[in-house]
Amino acid sequence: MVYYQTMLEDLRRYNNLGTPKYFFELFNTLRRNQEIVYTMSDVDKLFYNREIDNRSVFDGCVKLAIKINFLFHVDNLLTLNEAVIESLNDIDQMKRVFIKHLFEVFVEDDNFCRIFFPEFLSYDVIHKSLQISNQAFGLKYYNLKQLLLDFGVIKIHPIIEFKSYLINNSYKNLIDKIIVPEVKQKRISVEDFWNSMEQKQIFGVEAEKFVLEFESIRLNRKKKIDWIAQYVVNEGYDIASYNYEHDEIPNRFIEVKSYEGNIPYFFWSRNEFMIAQLKKEEYWLYLINRKEMNNPMYTPVMIQNPYEKLLRQDSSWNKQIEKYKIQLLVK
Repeated sequence: MVYYQTMLEDLRRYNNLGTPKYFFELFNTLRRNQEIVYTMSDVDKLFYNREIDNRSVFDGCVKLAIKINFLFHVDNLLTLNEAVIESLNDIDQMKRVFIKHLFEVFVEDDNFCRIFFPEFLSYDVIHKSLQISNQAFGLKYYNLKQLLLDFGVIKIHPIIEFKSYLINNSYKNLIDKIIVPEVKQKRISVEDFWNSMEQKQIFGVEAEKFVLEFESIRLNRKKKIDWIAQYVVNEGYDIASYNYEHDEIPNRFIEVKSYEGNIPYFFWSRNEFMIAQLKKEEYWLYLINRKEMNNPMYTPVMIQNPYEKLLRQDSSWNKQIEKYKIQLLVK
């Protein structure tokens, strides 16, 4: 059996994968001196006995730059990728292009994608940002976590330090475009793939997109509506919105349910109604009639605090238990 070592596994042995200041100096040195031939040993000498961003060991930096195609390594000679030269005039621009290259290459690595699996992601209402658990990296990929911290892709959570990290919203579009689609594909087997294509799941996505647009219009397009279900599967709601356009933090958490026919109905998971019980007036159910979604005048059924109103107060809804969990009591 041949064991294939992934890119992340190959980089685990290095202490330092680099910082923006290190790479900015390295790349610009190569750009300014293109007539000089540099080897790996030459680059090591450039940074010998130096300290950059409190680091004095630069063992994995050039290796990473080669893997993400910022540098080419042929016949022991290092050359700069001409396609990235225009990004080297400004360190912030270089950082963004560097991370884009990293995402595009590392998204092919199953281990990298697992870091961004939904079970490690959640939504921070106060900071209006996705957050990623420290467990996603563990000790195994500590150097990658440090690289993402140094480049500002993530930052230490100000309240739950070192247990969770906030994802920088300025990199969110790169994550949405490059990582999220690949993560969704890698999570499912061939058999699960066909199950995931069931029409009810397609209906669910269409309904969520409808509510995103509905909320944007309701708030006069003054607020950015967050589609939480695109990243997190167990948050208990699909969309984080606002009651009014002047509200500063999300305060309307919407679980979207679609149905077909004249009579609204939906299925509610245990996690969803527990979150509804916790959030009370901030939790909303939006029931979307699939046949009406293309009607510009259509307004969905919107139920605030459904745990209280549907389960405790309103008798006009028929509640049926579809499943029981039955467990042996240990004496």
